[in-house]
Amino acid sequence: MSRKLKNTLGLVGLLLIVIAAGIVYNYFIQESSIKNRQDKLKKLQSFNYKTDEITQQLKDLSKRANVLDSLLASRRFNIPYNLSSIKFFKFMNSISSTFSPVTKINVEYVDKFDEKEFTYYEYKIEANGEYNDIFKIIYSIEHSKELKKIKSVSINNIVSSDKNKMPEFLVRSTIITDVYFAHNDRFATKKLLENDLTARPQYDIFYPLIRNEIPPNNEGLLDVQGAKLLAIIPEGAFLSDSKGKTFLLWEGEQVYLGYLTKIDYDNNKVNFIINKGGIIENVSLSLEKEKQKKTKQ
Repeated sequence: MSRKLKNTLGLVGLLLIVIAAGIVYNYFIQESSIKNRQDKLKKLQSFNYKTDEITQQLKDLSKRANVLDSLLASRRFNIPYNLSSIKFFKFMNSISSTFSPVTKINVEYVDKFDEKEFTYYEYKIEANGEYNDIFKIIYSIEHSKELKKIKSVSINNIVSSDKNKMPEFLVRSTIITDVYFAHNDRFATKKLLENDLTARPQYDIFYPLIRNEIPPNNEGLLDVQGAKLLAIIPEGAFLSDSKGKTFLLWEGEQVYLGYLTKIDYDNNKVNFIINKGGIIENVSLSLEKEKQKKTKQ
């Protein structure tokens, strides 16, 4: 065999080896990679990249998101997303801004707990003050938009003295509160609008019905005890107290511990209602001349 033929056969064999290697590489080694790239290309080709249509799709999705958000906002309660533990202190500061000066509150962070899909912070609230202020704390927590629940509450009465050494009938309360939040935004709304937290005044069940202490007459009002009816005129009634000081009063005007309820022009007398430490008295005063006439008769 000639040298030229050997070289030709060698080149043909090398060519066959290269072709075989290429076939093996393309159809066996790169097959999975090619298939993945073809799948990605099909997905990319399935999307429409026209700017106008994409903008319209964005508007439609935004409208749908706003509808869903409004549904969440209309619910009575929302569970916020990743709530800060400091927010409850700000909440308590806002509702206590209208409290009486005698009402004092202290808020203490207790701990953080998990409950199924939610987490909650626990706080301890200690409050001393007027009954209606304590009631507002409870009402505001239970009716707040962001979900808060009272776990336990204890209330008892206390008696203190003001600067004039007059008794103040207050209450002491300890409230344990849980504040819930979620780890996703499924239950949260973008714009939170707080519920109406206005609490109507309630009757103080701890306030004593009968009291030994009677407030002093610091305003210089007419003291009906020992007072005299001097005259009745169209504008009202002239009266004098035990010290001789005269007063011109009309129906509904305040006197010490009560009010003038009626001026009886026909019978020449006036009627008062007096509250003496929870004991209600109806007091009538008549003209001295009328009393003398009745005595003579």
